[in-house]
Amino acid sequence: MVVVSGIAVLVTVLSGCGGAESERDYAIPKDLCGVAVDPDELGPFLPSGKEITVRDKSGGGTTVCEVVVGDELALRATQAWVKEGKTTAYFASSQTLTTPEESAEGHRFRYSGNEAFGKTKGCVDEQHGQELYTAVQAQGSDHKDADAMKRLITAYTSEVEDSAKCEADDSA
Repeated sequence: MVVVSGIAVLVTVLSGCGGAESERDYAIPKDLCGVAVDPDELGPFLPSGKEITVRDKSGGGTTVCEVVVGDELALRATQAWVKEGKTTAYFASSQTLTTPEESAEGHRFRYSGNEAFGKTKGCVDEQHGQELYTAVQAQGSDHKDADAMKRLITAYTSEVEDSAKCEADDSA
């Protein structure tokens, strides 16, 4: 009888784990406005829903990619030029009301359970004295996982470093 009860609890717990995924009627994006992302890393931060829209809201030298599920903003990815010599904490303070307490690579990355900020390596606009920073914010998500957010921002930042945006402005 104890074994049966244990199995029933295990089945109940396991069936609850896939709830959000089973309610997701859309494909997880493989890129955020041209920047490749791993759907397995992005997926946990996206809610259930029927429709997903990825829209480019860029302007003024800042690239903003919004992921909307249904009618709700689920995630925002940003690339922004900031005056040289600033820090990731400085950049984050202009993007969020809370200061991410976790950091990696000598504070190059700052992150929390649902948002992260990074500084690219070598993406410098010499003409304007600016460096390129990145952000991934999943404030529309109930999922919070600092380690997953760290993996997402480091991978996203690496892809931005390899992109034309970094190369184009590096030689400006």
